[in-house]
Amino acid sequence: MDHHHHIISSAHLTPSEVITAVRGGYTLSLSEEAKAAIEKCRAYLDRKAVESPVPIYGVTTGFGSLCNISIEKEDLSALQKNLVMSHACGTGDEVPEEIVRIMIMLKVQSLSYGHSGVQLATVERLIDMFNHHYTPVVYQQGSLGASGDLAPLAHLSLPLLGLGEVRTAEGERISGEEMNSREGWAPLTLQSKEGLALLNGTQFMAAYGVWSLDKARRLSDWADVVGAMSLEAFDGRIDPFADNVHQVRPHAGQIATAARMRELLEGSELIRQPKKHVQDPYSFRCIPQVHGASKDAIAYVGSVIETEINSATDNPTVFPDEDVVVSAGNFHGQPLALVLDHLAIAVAELGSISERRTYKLISAQRGLPSFLVAKPGLNSGFMIPQYTAASIVSQTKGLCMPASVDSIPSSQGQEDHVSMGSNAATKSARVVDNVERVLAIELLNAAQALEFRRPLKSSEPIERLFADFRKVVPFVDTDRVIYPLIAKAVKFLQASTQPLLP
Repeated sequence: MDHHHHIISSAHLTPSEVITAVRGGYTLSLSEEAKAAIEKCRAYLDRKAVESPVPIYGVTTGFGSLCNISIEKEDLSALQKNLVMSHACGTGDEVPEEIVRIMIMLKVQSLSYGHSGVQLATVERLIDMFNHHYTPVVYQQGSLGASGDLAPLAHLSLPLLGLGEVRTAEGERISGEEMNSREGWAPLTLQSKEGLALLNGTQFMAAYGVWSLDKARRLSDWADVVGAMSLEAFDGRIDPFADNVHQVRPHAGQIATAARMRELLEGSELIRQPKKHVQDPYSFRCIPQVHGASKDAIAYVGSVIETEINSATDNPTVFPDEDVVVSAGNFHGQPLALVLDHLAIAVAELGSISERRTYKLISAQRGLPSFLVAKPGLNSGFMIPQYTAASIVSQTKGLCMPASVDSIPSSQGQEDHVSMGSNAATKSARVVDNVERVLAIELLNAAQALEFRRPLKSSEPIERLFADFRKVVPFVDTDRVIYPLIAKAVKFLQASTQPLLP
Protein backbone atom coordinates (compact mmCIF):
# COMPACT_ATOMS: atom_id res chain seq x y z
CA MET A 1 0.00 0.00 0.00
CA ASP A 2 1.69 3.19 -1.18
CA HIS A 3 1.31 6.51 0.62
CA HIS A 4 -2.25 7.77 0.04
CA HIS A 5 -2.95 5.25 -2.70
CA HIS A 6 -4.03 1.62 -2.62
CA ILE A 7 -4.01 -0.73 -5.61
CA ILE A 8 -6.78 -3.33 -5.65
CA SER A 9 -5.32 -6.68 -6.64
CA SER A 10 -5.25 -10.33 -5.65
CA ALA A 11 -2.66 -9.48 -2.99
CA HIS A 12 -3.82 -10.35 0.50
CA LEU A 13 -5.76 -7.54 2.18
CA THR A 14 -5.95 -7.07 5.95
CA PRO A 15 -8.68 -5.28 7.94
CA SER A 16 -6.04 -2.84 9.19
CA GLU A 17 -5.12 -1.92 5.62
CA VAL A 18 -8.77 -1.22 4.85
CA ILE A 19 -9.06 1.07 7.87
CA THR A 20 -5.84 2.85 6.91
CA ALA A 21 -7.06 3.44 3.34
CA VAL A 22 -10.48 4.72 4.35
CA ARG A 23 -9.38 6.92 7.24
CA GLY A 24 -6.22 8.07 5.52
CA GLY A 25 -8.03 9.53 2.52
CA TYR A 26 -6.41 7.08 0.11
CA THR A 27 -7.44 6.80 -3.51
CA LEU A 28 -8.02 3.42 -5.13
CA SER A 29 -7.14 1.92 -8.48
CA LEU A 30 -7.19 -1.52 -10.07
CA SER A 31 -4.02 -3.41 -10.82
CA GLU A 32 -3.49 -4.52 -14.41
CA GLU A 33 -3.92 -8.09 -13.21
CA ALA A 34 -7.34 -7.26 -11.74
CA LYS A 35 -8.44 -5.44 -14.89
CA ALA A 36 -7.50 -8.42 -17.02
CA ALA A 37 -9.33 -10.84 -14.72
CA ILE A 38 -12.50 -8.73 -14.77
CA GLU A 39 -12.50 -8.35 -18.56
CA LYS A 40 -11.74 -12.03 -19.13
CA CYS A 41 -14.65 -13.10 -16.94
CA ARG A 42 -17.06 -10.66 -18.60
CA ALA A 43 -16.12 -11.80 -22.09
CA TYR A 44 -16.53 -15.43 -21.08
CA LEU A 45 -19.96 -14.78 -19.56
CA ASP A 46 -21.16 -13.00 -22.71
CA ARG A 47 -20.16 -16.01 -24.80
CA LYS A 48 -21.64 -18.45 -22.32
CA ALA A 49 -25.00 -16.67 -22.26
CA VAL A 50 -25.25 -17.07 -26.05
CA GLU A 51 -23.88 -20.61 -26.36
CA SER A 52 -25.41 -22.31 -23.31
CA PRO A 53 -28.31 -24.64 -24.17
CA VAL A 54 -29.68 -24.31 -20.61
CA PRO A 55 -30.64 -21.23 -18.58
CA ILE A 56 -27.95 -19.71 -16.36
CA TYR A 57 -29.25 -18.49 -13.01
CA GLY A 58 -29.13 -14.72 -12.65
CA VAL A 59 -27.74 -14.32 -16.16
CA THR A 60 -30.66 -15.45 -18.29
CA THR A 61 -33.21 -16.11 -15.52
CA GLY A 62 -35.06 -14.28 -12.79
CA PHE A 63 -33.90 -14.24 -9.18
CA GLY A 64 -34.69 -16.04 -5.95
CA SER A 65 -37.93 -18.00 -6.24
CA LEU A 66 -38.25 -16.63 -9.81
CA CYS A 67 -35.14 -18.58 -10.86
CA ASN A 68 -37.11 -20.82 -13.24
CA ILE A 69 -38.35 -17.94 -15.38
CA SER A 70 -36.17 -17.37 -18.44
CA ILE A 71 -35.56 -13.80 -19.63
CA GLU A 72 -35.35 -12.73 -23.26
CA LYS A 73 -32.00 -11.39 -24.45
CA GLU A 74 -33.34 -7.91 -25.12
CA ASP A 75 -34.60 -7.70 -21.52
CA LEU A 76 -31.41 -8.76 -19.73
CA SER A 77 -30.18 -5.21 -19.07
CA ALA A 78 -33.61 -4.11 -17.83
CA LEU A 79 -33.67 -7.17 -15.56
CA GLN A 80 -30.47 -6.04 -13.81
CA LYS A 81 -31.65 -2.45 -13.40
CA ASN A 82 -34.99 -3.65 -12.07
CA LEU A 83 -33.16 -5.83 -9.59
CA VAL A 84 -31.21 -2.92 -8.16
CA MET A 85 -34.24 -0.64 -7.98
CA SER A 86 -36.63 -3.19 -6.48
CA HIS A 87 -34.17 -4.35 -3.84
CA ALA A 88 -33.38 -0.85 -2.51
CA CYS A 89 -35.75 -1.27 0.43
CA GLY A 90 -33.58 -0.15 3.31
CA THR A 91 -34.94 1.82 6.23
CA GLY A 92 -33.95 3.05 9.67
CA ASP A 93 -30.83 5.01 10.52
CA GLU A 94 -28.22 5.74 7.89
CA VAL A 95 -25.05 3.67 7.89
CA PRO A 96 -22.13 5.87 9.04
CA GLU A 97 -20.18 7.30 6.13
CA GLU A 98 -16.93 5.60 7.12
CA ILE A 99 -18.58 2.19 7.06
CA VAL A 100 -20.19 2.87 3.66
CA ARG A 101 -16.78 3.74 2.26
CA ILE A 102 -15.43 0.48 3.65
CA MET A 103 -18.35 -1.25 1.87
CA ILE A 104 -17.31 0.30 -1.46
CA MET A 105 -13.70 -0.77 -1.05
CA LEU A 106 -14.66 -4.31 -0.09
CA LYS A 107 -17.13 -4.60 -2.97
CA VAL A 108 -14.44 -3.53 -5.43
CA GLN A 109 -12.03 -6.04 -3.89
CA SER A 110 -14.55 -8.88 -4.20
CA LEU A 111 -15.39 -8.05 -7.82
CA SER A 112 -11.72 -7.75 -8.79
CA TYR A 113 -10.99 -11.49 -8.64
CA GLY A 114 -12.68 -12.19 -11.96
CA HIS A 115 -15.37 -14.56 -10.71
CA SER A 116 -18.32 -12.15 -10.84
CA GLY A 117 -18.84 -11.29 -14.50
CA VAL A 118 -19.11 -7.51 -14.12
CA GLN A 119 -17.98 -4.95 -16.67
CA LEU A 120 -14.70 -3.20 -16.00
CA ALA A 121 -16.58 0.09 -16.29
CA THR A 122 -18.83 -0.88 -13.39
CA VAL A 123 -15.93 -1.55 -11.04
CA GLU A 124 -14.13 1.59 -12.14
CA ARG A 125 -17.23 3.69 -11.47
CA LEU A 126 -17.34 2.38 -7.91
CA ILE A 127 -13.70 3.45 -7.61
CA ASP A 128 -14.52 6.86 -9.10
CA MET A 129 -17.22 7.36 -6.49
CA PHE A 130 -14.79 6.41 -3.72
CA ASN A 131 -11.99 8.63 -5.05
CA HIS A 132 -14.29 11.64 -5.55
CA HIS A 133 -15.72 11.08 -2.08
CA TYR A 134 -19.30 10.42 -3.11
CA THR A 135 -20.71 8.19 -0.39
CA PRO A 136 -24.03 6.48 -1.14
CA VAL A 137 -26.81 6.86 1.42
CA VAL A 138 -27.34 3.36 2.83
CA TYR A 139 -29.71 2.33 5.60
CA GLN A 140 -29.02 0.00 8.50
CA GLN A 141 -32.15 -2.13 8.30
CA GLY A 142 -33.25 -4.41 5.49
CA SER A 143 -30.69 -7.19 5.05
CA LEU A 144 -31.17 -10.80 6.14
CA GLY A 145 -27.48 -11.50 5.57
CA ALA A 146 -28.13 -14.54 3.43
CA SER A 147 -28.62 -13.89 -0.29
CA GLY A 148 -26.00 -11.29 0.24
CA ASP A 149 -26.71 -7.93 1.89
CA LEU A 150 -29.31 -7.25 -0.79
CA ALA A 151 -31.00 -4.06 0.42
CA PRO A 152 -27.93 -2.15 1.62
CA LEU A 153 -25.91 -3.13 -1.44
CA ALA A 154 -28.79 -2.03 -3.68
CA HIS A 155 -28.62 1.40 -2.05
CA LEU A 156 -24.85 1.36 -2.55
CA SER A 157 -25.39 0.61 -6.26
CA LEU A 158 -28.24 2.99 -7.11
CA PRO A 159 -25.94 5.97 -7.81
CA LEU A 160 -24.20 3.95 -10.54
CA LEU A 161 -27.52 4.18 -12.40
CA GLY A 162 -28.06 7.85 -11.62
CA LEU A 163 -30.53 6.90 -8.88
CA GLY A 164 -30.54 7.01 -5.10
CA GLU A 165 -28.61 9.54 -3.06
CA VAL A 166 -25.03 10.26 -2.05
CA ARG A 167 -23.24 12.52 0.37
CA THR A 168 -20.38 14.67 -0.83
CA ALA A 169 -17.09 15.23 0.98
CA GLU A 170 -18.67 18.36 2.46
CA GLY A 171 -21.66 16.40 3.76
CA GLU A 172 -24.13 17.69 1.17
CA ARG A 173 -26.85 15.17 0.33
CA ILE A 174 -27.55 15.04 -3.39
CA SER A 175 -29.18 12.67 -5.87
CA GLY A 176 -27.27 10.14 -7.91
CA GLU A 177 -28.41 12.06 -10.95
CA GLU A 178 -26.88 15.26 -9.60
CA MET A 179 -23.62 13.43 -8.86
CA ASN A 180 -23.41 12.29 -12.48
CA SER A 181 -24.21 15.79 -13.72
CA ARG A 182 -21.47 17.38 -11.63
CA GLU A 183 -18.85 14.86 -12.75
CA GLY A 184 -19.98 14.46 -16.35
CA TRP A 185 -20.62 10.77 -15.83
CA ALA A 186 -23.22 8.85 -17.81
CA PRO A 187 -25.39 6.41 -15.87
CA LEU A 188 -24.17 2.87 -16.31
CA THR A 189 -26.13 0.37 -18.39
CA LEU A 190 -25.83 -2.90 -16.52
CA GLN A 191 -25.23 -6.07 -18.49
CA SER A 192 -26.39 -9.59 -17.63
CA LYS A 193 -25.62 -10.69 -14.05
CA GLU A 194 -24.19 -7.32 -13.04
CA GLY A 195 -27.05 -6.32 -10.78
CA LEU A 196 -26.78 -9.67 -9.07
CA ALA A 197 -23.00 -9.31 -8.71
CA LEU A 198 -23.45 -5.91 -7.10
CA LEU A 199 -26.22 -6.95 -4.70
CA ASN A 200 -25.08 -10.45 -3.79
CA GLY A 201 -22.21 -10.24 -1.36
CA THR A 202 -21.43 -9.77 2.31
CA GLN A 203 -19.90 -6.30 2.16
CA PHE A 204 -22.41 -4.67 4.54
CA MET A 205 -21.68 -7.25 7.26
CA ALA A 206 -17.97 -7.31 6.45
CA ALA A 207 -17.64 -3.52 6.51
CA TYR A 208 -19.27 -3.33 9.91
CA GLY A 209 -17.01 -6.19 10.96
CA VAL A 210 -13.84 -4.40 9.85
CA TRP A 211 -14.94 -1.22 11.63
CA SER A 212 -15.99 -2.94 14.87
CA LEU A 213 -12.90 -5.16 14.89
CA ASP A 214 -10.63 -2.13 14.70
CA LYS A 215 -12.39 -0.50 17.62
CA ALA A 216 -12.52 -3.75 19.60
CA ARG A 217 -8.75 -4.11 19.32
CA ARG A 218 -8.26 -0.59 20.64
CA LEU A 219 -10.70 -1.14 23.48
CA SER A 220 -8.97 -4.37 24.43
CA ASP A 221 -5.72 -2.39 24.78
CA TRP A 222 -7.46 0.33 26.75
CA ALA A 223 -9.13 -2.17 29.08
CA ASP A 224 -5.70 -3.35 30.23
CA VAL A 225 -4.34 0.16 30.73
CA VAL A 226 -7.40 1.53 32.50
CA GLY A 227 -7.67 -1.64 34.54
CA ALA A 228 -4.05 -1.20 35.65
CA MET A 229 -4.76 2.35 36.82
CA SER A 230 -7.83 1.12 38.71
CA LEU A 231 -5.79 -1.63 40.34
CA GLU A 232 -3.30 0.97 41.55
CA ALA A 233 -6.05 3.28 42.80
CA PHE A 234 -7.70 0.37 44.65
CA ASP A 235 -4.36 -0.59 46.24
CA GLY A 236 -4.46 -3.96 44.49
CA ARG A 237 -1.96 -6.79 44.52
CA ILE A 238 0.47 -7.80 41.77
CA ASP A 239 0.49 -11.51 42.71
CA PRO A 240 -2.37 -12.61 40.40
CA PHE A 241 -0.35 -11.47 37.39
CA ALA A 242 2.70 -13.66 38.06
CA ASP A 243 3.73 -15.54 34.94
CA ASN A 244 3.88 -18.97 36.59
CA VAL A 245 0.17 -18.76 37.42
CA HIS A 246 -0.74 -18.33 33.76
CA GLN A 247 1.72 -20.83 32.35
CA VAL A 248 -0.24 -23.63 34.01
CA ARG A 249 -3.39 -22.45 32.19
CA PRO A 250 -1.73 -21.26 29.01
CA HIS A 251 -4.42 -19.47 27.05
CA ALA A 252 -2.59 -17.02 24.79
CA GLY A 253 -4.71 -13.99 25.67
CA GLN A 254 -4.47 -14.70 29.38
CA ILE A 255 -0.67 -14.94 29.27
CA ALA A 256 -0.42 -11.77 27.17
CA THR A 257 -2.71 -9.81 29.49
CA ALA A 258 -0.80 -10.82 32.62
CA ALA A 259 2.49 -9.87 30.97
CA ARG A 260 1.11 -6.52 29.93
CA MET A 261 -0.16 -5.77 33.42
CA ARG A 262 3.27 -6.57 34.85
CA GLU A 263 4.91 -4.28 32.33
CA LEU A 264 2.42 -1.48 32.94
CA LEU A 265 3.01 -1.64 36.70
CA GLU A 266 6.79 -2.12 36.65
CA GLY A 267 8.42 0.38 39.03
CA SER A 268 5.23 1.41 40.80
CA GLU A 269 5.53 2.55 44.41
CA LEU A 270 1.90 1.73 45.01
CA ILE A 271 2.07 -1.88 43.84
CA ARG A 272 5.16 -2.49 46.01
CA GLN A 273 3.76 -1.16 49.27
CA PRO A 274 2.73 -3.76 51.89
CA LYS A 275 -0.90 -4.87 51.64
CA LYS A 276 -3.30 -5.50 54.51
CA HIS A 277 -5.62 -7.56 52.33
CA VAL A 278 -4.68 -11.02 51.08
CA GLN A 279 -6.64 -10.93 47.81
CA ASP A 280 -8.59 -8.64 45.52
CA PRO A 281 -12.12 -8.93 44.09
CA TYR A 282 -12.46 -10.84 40.83
CA SER A 283 -12.82 -7.68 38.75
CA PHE A 284 -9.16 -6.95 39.58
CA ARG A 285 -7.73 -10.38 40.33
CA CYS A 286 -9.18 -12.02 37.19
CA ILE A 287 -8.21 -9.34 34.67
CA PRO A 288 -5.90 -11.78 32.82
CA GLN A 289 -8.59 -14.44 32.57
CA VAL A 290 -11.41 -12.09 31.48
CA HIS A 291 -9.50 -9.64 29.32
CA GLY A 292 -7.46 -12.52 27.94
CA ALA A 293 -10.51 -14.48 26.85
CA SER A 294 -11.76 -11.41 25.02
CA LYS A 295 -8.37 -11.01 23.35
CA ASP A 296 -8.52 -14.58 22.08
CA ALA A 297 -12.07 -14.08 20.82
CA ILE A 298 -11.16 -10.85 19.05
CA ALA A 299 -8.19 -12.57 17.40
CA TYR A 300 -10.43 -15.36 16.08
CA VAL A 301 -13.02 -12.87 14.84
CA GLY A 302 -10.24 -11.02 13.03
CA SER A 303 -9.13 -14.19 11.24
CA VAL A 304 -12.64 -14.85 9.91
CA ILE A 305 -13.18 -11.26 8.80
CA GLU A 306 -9.80 -11.27 7.07
CA THR A 307 -10.74 -14.38 5.10
CA GLU A 308 -14.08 -12.84 4.16
CA ILE A 309 -12.66 -9.61 2.76
CA ASN A 310 -10.35 -11.65 0.52
CA SER A 311 -13.23 -13.63 -1.00
CA ALA A 312 -15.62 -13.57 -3.93
CA THR A 313 -19.04 -13.61 -2.29
CA ASP A 314 -21.61 -13.08 -5.04
CA ASN A 315 -23.60 -15.68 -6.96
CA PRO A 316 -23.42 -17.43 -9.34
CA THR A 317 -19.67 -17.89 -9.26
CA VAL A 318 -18.02 -17.77 -12.67
CA PHE A 319 -14.94 -19.88 -13.52
CA PRO A 320 -13.82 -18.97 -17.06
CA ASP A 321 -10.86 -21.34 -17.09
CA GLU A 322 -13.08 -24.28 -16.15
CA ASP A 323 -15.91 -23.20 -18.44
CA VAL A 324 -18.45 -23.39 -15.64
CA VAL A 325 -20.92 -21.06 -13.92
CA VAL A 326 -21.98 -22.41 -10.51
CA SER A 327 -25.04 -21.27 -8.60
CA ALA A 328 -24.06 -21.82 -4.98
CA GLY A 329 -24.10 -19.89 -1.72
CA ASN A 330 -20.98 -17.81 -1.08
CA PHE A 331 -23.28 -14.89 -0.29
CA HIS A 332 -24.53 -16.58 2.90
CA GLY A 333 -23.36 -14.58 5.88
CA GLN A 334 -23.20 -17.34 8.49
CA PRO A 335 -19.40 -17.12 9.02
CA LEU A 336 -19.72 -13.41 9.72
CA ALA A 337 -22.96 -13.70 11.69
CA LEU A 338 -21.41 -16.10 14.18
CA VAL A 339 -18.22 -14.11 14.75
CA LEU A 340 -19.97 -10.74 14.94
CA ASP A 341 -22.17 -12.14 17.70
CA HIS A 342 -19.00 -13.50 19.31
CA LEU A 343 -17.30 -10.11 18.99
CA ALA A 344 -20.20 -8.35 20.70
CA ILE A 345 -20.11 -10.79 23.62
CA ALA A 346 -16.32 -10.59 23.97
CA VAL A 347 -16.26 -6.80 23.99
CA ALA A 348 -19.31 -6.60 26.26
CA GLU A 349 -17.38 -8.54 28.90
CA LEU A 350 -14.68 -5.88 28.88
CA GLY A 351 -17.41 -3.40 29.75
CA SER A 352 -19.03 -5.64 32.35
CA ILE A 353 -15.84 -6.13 34.37
CA SER A 354 -14.92 -2.46 33.92
CA GLU A 355 -18.16 -1.30 35.55
CA ARG A 356 -17.47 -3.59 38.51
CA ARG A 357 -14.06 -1.99 39.04
CA THR A 358 -15.69 1.44 38.92
CA TYR A 359 -18.18 0.30 41.56
CA LYS A 360 -15.38 -0.86 43.84
CA LEU A 361 -13.54 2.45 43.53
CA ILE A 362 -16.52 4.49 44.77
CA SER A 363 -17.46 2.09 47.59
CA ALA A 364 -15.38 3.61 50.43
CA GLN A 365 -12.98 0.68 50.63
CA ARG A 366 -9.24 0.55 51.31
CA GLY A 367 -8.97 4.14 52.42
CA LEU A 368 -10.81 5.72 49.51
CA PRO A 369 -13.61 8.17 50.41
CA SER A 370 -17.24 7.45 49.56
CA PHE A 371 -17.88 8.31 45.91
CA LEU A 372 -14.32 9.67 45.63
CA VAL A 373 -14.93 13.09 47.16
CA ALA A 374 -13.28 14.52 50.27
CA LYS A 375 -16.61 15.61 51.80
CA PRO A 376 -19.27 13.02 50.93
CA GLY A 377 -22.80 13.89 51.96
CA LEU A 378 -22.61 17.51 50.98
CA ASN A 379 -21.18 16.22 47.70
CA SER A 380 -22.45 13.20 45.75
CA GLY A 381 -19.16 13.02 43.90
CA PHE A 382 -18.83 10.09 41.51
CA MET A 383 -22.01 8.32 42.62
CA ILE A 384 -23.95 8.72 39.39
CA PRO A 385 -21.29 7.99 36.73
CA GLN A 386 -21.42 4.42 38.02
CA TYR A 387 -25.20 4.46 37.46
CA THR A 388 -24.51 5.52 33.89
CA ALA A 389 -21.99 2.74 33.39
CA ALA A 390 -24.39 0.19 34.89
CA SER A 391 -27.17 1.37 32.58
CA ILE A 392 -24.93 1.03 29.53
CA VAL A 393 -23.73 -2.41 30.61
CA SER A 394 -27.31 -3.58 31.07
CA GLN A 395 -28.28 -2.32 27.62
CA THR A 396 -25.21 -3.99 26.15
CA LYS A 397 -26.20 -7.34 27.61
CA GLY A 398 -29.49 -7.08 25.72
CA LEU A 399 -27.61 -6.33 22.51
CA CYS A 400 -25.62 -9.54 22.98
CA MET A 401 -28.59 -11.80 22.31
CA PRO A 402 -27.17 -13.67 19.28
CA ALA A 403 -28.73 -12.62 16.00
CA SER A 404 -27.27 -15.68 14.29
CA VAL A 405 -29.59 -18.11 16.11
CA ASP A 406 -32.58 -16.65 14.27
CA SER A 407 -33.74 -17.38 10.74
CA ILE A 408 -36.91 -16.32 8.92
CA PRO A 409 -37.48 -17.87 5.46
CA SER A 410 -37.91 -15.48 2.54
CA SER A 411 -38.49 -15.44 -1.23
CA GLN A 412 -41.35 -17.93 -1.08
CA GLY A 413 -39.18 -20.42 0.79
CA GLN A 414 -36.34 -20.53 -1.74
CA GLU A 415 -34.14 -18.70 0.75
CA ASP A 416 -35.25 -20.84 3.67
CA HIS A 417 -32.30 -20.28 6.00
CA VAL A 418 -30.79 -16.86 6.53
CA SER A 419 -27.93 -15.72 8.78
CA MET A 420 -29.30 -12.45 10.19
CA GLY A 421 -25.65 -11.42 10.12
CA SER A 422 -26.59 -7.85 9.26
CA ASN A 423 -28.30 -7.52 12.63
CA ALA A 424 -25.27 -9.06 14.31
CA ALA A 425 -23.17 -6.46 12.48
CA THR A 426 -25.12 -3.40 13.55
CA LYS A 427 -25.46 -4.70 17.11
CA SER A 428 -21.74 -5.33 17.43
CA ALA A 429 -21.06 -1.72 16.40
CA ARG A 430 -23.42 -0.48 19.13
CA VAL A 431 -21.70 -2.72 21.65
CA VAL A 432 -18.20 -1.42 20.93
CA ASP A 433 -19.47 2.17 21.17
CA ASN A 434 -21.14 1.35 24.49
CA VAL A 435 -18.06 -0.28 25.96
CA GLU A 436 -15.91 2.65 24.95
CA ARG A 437 -18.13 4.84 27.15
CA VAL A 438 -17.96 2.39 30.05
CA LEU A 439 -14.15 2.33 29.92
CA ALA A 440 -14.10 6.13 29.74
CA ILE A 441 -16.15 6.25 32.95
CA GLU A 442 -13.75 3.82 34.61
CA LEU A 443 -10.81 6.01 33.58
CA LEU A 444 -12.59 9.06 35.03
CA ASN A 445 -12.98 7.23 38.35
CA ALA A 446 -9.53 5.64 38.36
CA ALA A 447 -7.78 8.98 37.84
CA GLN A 448 -9.90 10.55 40.58
CA ALA A 449 -9.14 7.72 42.99
CA LEU A 450 -5.42 7.76 42.22
CA GLU A 451 -5.25 11.33 43.60
CA PHE A 452 -6.13 9.98 47.05
CA ARG A 453 -3.03 7.74 47.01
CA ARG A 454 -0.59 10.63 46.89
CA PRO A 455 2.25 11.16 47.54
CA LEU A 456 2.91 7.57 46.37
CA LYS A 457 3.36 7.21 42.64
CA SER A 458 2.36 4.56 40.16
CA SER A 459 4.58 3.35 37.32
CA GLU A 460 5.94 5.60 34.61
CA PRO A 461 3.37 4.51 31.97
CA ILE A 462 0.42 4.95 34.34
CA GLU A 463 1.66 8.31 35.61
CA ARG A 464 2.15 9.44 32.02
CA LEU A 465 -1.40 8.41 31.17
CA PHE A 466 -2.63 10.19 34.30
CA ALA A 467 -0.81 13.40 33.38
CA ASP A 468 -2.16 13.34 29.83
CA PHE A 469 -5.69 12.72 31.09
CA ARG A 470 -5.46 15.57 33.57
CA LYS A 471 -4.77 17.95 30.68
CA VAL A 472 -8.37 17.43 29.55
CA VAL A 473 -10.23 16.25 32.66
CA PRO A 474 -9.54 17.91 36.04
CA PHE A 475 -9.70 16.55 39.58
CA VAL A 476 -13.19 17.01 41.04
CA ASP A 477 -13.02 18.35 44.61
CA THR A 478 -16.66 19.41 44.94
CA ASP A 479 -19.79 18.64 42.96
CA ARG A 480 -19.96 19.95 39.43
CA VAL A 481 -21.71 19.03 36.19
CA ILE A 482 -20.20 15.66 35.26
CA TYR A 483 -21.51 14.83 31.78
CA PRO A 484 -18.95 17.05 29.98
CA LEU A 485 -16.18 15.18 31.81
CA ILE A 486 -17.54 11.85 30.61
CA ALA A 487 -17.65 13.19 27.05
CA LYS A 488 -14.06 14.40 27.35
CA ALA A 489 -12.98 11.02 28.71
CA VAL A 490 -14.58 9.29 25.71
CA LYS A 491 -12.78 11.63 23.32
CA PHE A 492 -9.54 11.00 25.18
CA LEU A 493 -9.82 7.27 24.55
CA GLN A 494 -10.65 7.90 20.90
CA ALA A 495 -7.78 10.32 20.30
CA SER A 496 -4.95 8.86 22.36
CA THR A 497 -2.42 6.50 20.86
CA GLN A 498 -1.86 2.99 22.10
CA PRO A 499 0.05 1.24 23.51
CA LEU A 500 1.76 3.14 26.31
CA LEU A 501 4.60 0.64 26.38
CA PRO A 502 7.45 0.71 23.84
